[in-house]
Amino acid sequence: MQVILIKDVDNLGGKDEVANVKNGYARNFLFPSKLAVEANPSNMKQLEERLKVKAKKEAAMLAEITKVISVLTSGPVKLTAKTGTSNKIFGSITSLQVTRAIRDQKGYEIDRRRISLPEDIKELGSYKATIDFGNGQNTEIDIEIAAEA
Repeated sequence: MQVILIKDVDNLGGKDEVANVKNGYARNFLFPSKLAVEANPSNMKQLEERLKVKAKKEAAMLAEITKVISVLTSGPVKLTAKTGTSNKIFGSITSLQVTRAIRDQKGYEIDRRRISLPEDIKELGSYKATIDFGNGQNTEIDIEIAAEA
């Protein structure tokens, strides 16, 4: 019997997938637990519509991510830090500081957990940071650290 899964089911499949199962498993477990529905023509049409809507949302999200990436890579993000006489920073630059600088300079709110810095930034200069947007979308941005006046 073919069923359309409503929720993820272990060892069977994920949400919105069509799976072949035995009649008893479907009638005695999947249907009463509301984990699946029968794969009849009307339910298949509903599934196709849900998949179309999902694809449109993903395409819109990818377009937005591409727009954000183009703005972020257009120029470096500039930060200032207190330094000693040998151009070493007091403390280090963190992803929270980078997030605030992106918000102030580029106008986008990026979660600090999505930003990965190469190492502890303890000296002035230029660095590259990686931002992970999920779905395999990553970008590198330039960060310039300058001394406070």
